[in-house]
Amino acid sequence: MRIGELATATGTTARALRHYEQAGLISSQRAPNGYRIYDERAVVRVRNVRYLLAAGLTLDDVRVFLPCLDGDVAAAPPSDKGLRVALDRLAVLNERIAAQTEARDRLEATLRQATVGRTRPVA
Repeated sequence: MRIGELATATGTTARALRHYEQAGLISSQRAPNGYRIYDERAVVRVRNVRYLLAAGLTLDDVRVFLPCLDGDVAAAPPSDKGLRVALDRLAVLNERIAAQTEARDRLEATLRQATVGRTRPVA
């Protein structure tokens, strides 16, 4: 199938597919006219990549899962390395959330202090 067909079948874009290919997560053959041609297995692989990205992993993180991207990633037991990568990513996400929460709280406090005594809220 061509790149547009794969994009439609997986609910993604041709640009994302080229990005996944550049990252080494999927591969294609070239037709005589230069078009990328993917086999049917690419559908499962792209869906698994998208599943892992939606779970919060990065493309670099997803590379750890290369050996199992052609199967049912969601149902397969994680490898020790995959589990370690996921736990590390969770720690990074938790740190970012904590930093954003702290920034929001500071901004909220500053706005409360700045609007004390005003008869109407600032828009």
